[in-house]
Amino acid sequence: MFEGFQRGSFASVDDVEIAYVIGGDGPPVLMLHGFPQTKEMWARVAPELAKSFTVVCADLRGYGASSKPKCSADQSTYSFRSMANDQLRLMQNFGFERFHLVGHDRGARTAYRMTQDNPVAVASLSLLDIVPTDVMSERMNSDIAHAYWHWHFLSQPEPFPERMIGANPDYFYETCLVGWGATSIEVFDRDMLDAYRAAWRDPAMIHASCSDYRAAQSVDLALDGISVQKRISCPTMVLYGSKGPIAALFDILAEWRQRCEDVVAAALPGGHFFVDEFPDNTLEELSAFLGRQLEHLPISMQHSRRA
Repeated sequence: MFEGFQRGSFASVDDVEIAYVIGGDGPPVLMLHGFPQTKEMWARVAPELAKSFTVVCADLRGYGASSKPKCSADQSTYSFRSMANDQLRLMQNFGFERFHLVGHDRGARTAYRMTQDNPVAVASLSLLDIVPTDVMSERMNSDIAHAYWHWHFLSQPEPFPERMIGANPDYFYETCLVGWGATSIEVFDRDMLDAYRAAWRDPAMIHASCSDYRAAQSVDLALDGISVQKRISCPTMVLYGSKGPIAALFDILAEWRQRCEDVVAAALPGGHFFVDEFPDNTLEELSAFLGRQLEHLPISMQHSRRA
C-alpha cells in the first residue's frame, strides 16, 4: 500500500506519537481517516494525488498505529480539538504552516475543528460525509437515532461498550462498515481491511474509539456551541455517499452553507465508505477541487517538505 510513500514513520507531538505516511512533492495535503478505520483508507487515493501534491496520511490519536493514551476524566484527551492540534503540529514539523485539509467521518470533524481554531493554516477544506456535530445532536429524532445508534452506544460510560465490542471486534466493526456503507464486506480491499482489523482488535484502540464518541457528546458539543457563529472562509468541498444515511437525513449542502462562505458539494456513488468502494470517483472529485485551489496557495508554501 501507498506505493512510493515513506512508510512506518512516527512524529512526536507533545505527549503522543502520530503515525503517518508521506509521499509526493508539491503543495501539502493532509488526509485524515474516520471511524473505525486508519490512514490506510487513503491507500488507493493518496498515491495518485501525490503525483501533484505532497500528501500526508496520518492516524488520529487513538487509532491505527498512533498513541492511545488513557482518557482523562474531563474527556478532553479525545476531543476533536486535541486531535486537530496533533495533526496541526505534525504538519508544522514538516515545515507546512499552510496546507490543504481532507477528512472523512471523524477525520472530517477533526478537520472542521482545526479550521475553526486555526483558519490561517488551512488553504482549503474537504469534508467527506458529515454534517456538523451540533446539528446531528440538535436534530436528533428517531430516524437519526436509528441510523446513528453507535453515537449513543459508544458514548456510554466505560467499560460497558469496551467489553461488548471486545467480545468480537471484527463482528462489531464490520457491521459498522457494511451497515453505513450500504454494501458488503467484499468490496473492501483485502489489504486495507486487514489493516483495519489489526487496529481495531487492540483493546486500547477500542477504548480510544469509545472515548472519541464520549468527548463528542461533552467537550466537542460545548466547543461547537461557542464557535457556531464562526464561518469558514477558505474554499470548502463537501462530498457524500448518495446511498448513505447522511444523504437520506439531511440537506447536506444547505447545512454547510450556513457554516462556510465558499462551499460546493458533490454526491458520489455508494454509502458512507465511498472512498473504499469508489476510490476513482473520490480521486476525481478531490483532484479537481484541489487543482482549482493551487493558485490560492503562496509559492513559499508549495515547496517540498523539510528533509
